[in-house]
Amino acid sequence: MRHNKIGRKLGRKTAHRKALMSNLSCALITHKKIKTTDAKAKELRMFIEPLVTFAKRGDIHARRQVLKRIRHKTIVRELFDTVGPAFANRDGGYTRITKLGFRDNDCAPISIIEFVDMIGELAPHGESED
Repeated sequence: MRHNKIGRKLGRKTAHRKALMSNLSCALITHKKIKTTDAKAKELRMFIEPLVTFAKRGDIHARRQVLKRIRHKTIVRELFDTVGPAFANRDGGYTRITKLGFRDNDCAPISIIEFVDMIGELAPHGESED
């Protein structure tokens, strides 16, 4: 029995699941909003929120802790330079999940996960708001 076991298996082995969460979090940090299934979005929220808390701290130990989970230095730099300071006055709840409905081909429940209060403030990676 799985009493008090936290996290979803998502039908994947451990290494595949860790890589999936790392890649989804990279996409979320880069684009500030992504569309995925409900289960992946809920699991991503549990993965990304502690990383944003580390980014708010901003010290070298926090950066190394994040680099253990996300291996892309440019993504981690963006997390620490833009996302972390944007949530400096917020104590938690950095993401929002909005349910969209069901996918056409397999009827999987689809959601949008996004950073709260950042869509209008920050442009996605490489774009500028002039």
